[in-house]
Amino acid sequence: PPLGFFDPLGLLDEAGQARFDRLRYVEIKHGRICQLAFLGNIITRAGIHLPGNIDTAGDSFDSYPNGFGALFGPDAIPQDGRLQILFFIGFLELFVMKDVTGQGEFVGDFRNGFIDFGWDKFDEETKLKKRAIELNNGRAAMMGILGLMVHEKLGGELPIVGPM
Repeated sequence: PPLGFFDPLGLLDEAGQARFDRLRYVEIKHGRICQLAFLGNIITRAGIHLPGNIDTAGDSFDSYPNGFGALFGPDAIPQDGRLQILFFIGFLELFVMKDVTGQGEFVGDFRNGFIDFGWDKFDEETKLKKRAIELNNGRAAMMGILGLMVHEKLGGELPIVGPM
């Protein structure tokens, strides 16, 4: 990876492989979540929303504001909707997004012997390169979504994203 091993505070000086693997697992997971969050933020701000209604009362997906406004404020998604989102995320965390079979080739491998998409056809060097790309894209997405969140609270307008 371009950064290589970066630990300027020496937090892993006394850590073993298990601790490093746990931290890498968390970093990959947060990176994947932030990639989805960043893309979702950009897409909804571009005016692209799911079709149909979000509830039986007839409220459409695009009737709710983007960003923090969807969770907090007068036009926010109702509490029952937020709880459904929270429970769905909890379900994914506990039952789906983990190495259930123990066949994971590396930390963060959640294929569980089910999905391949040609991964097994790559040589070891290509696999390592692709894993480094995912790690760095996740790091960039963490900074990106943080930047979007800060700019939303500051207000104003950003290129491509538009008014916050």
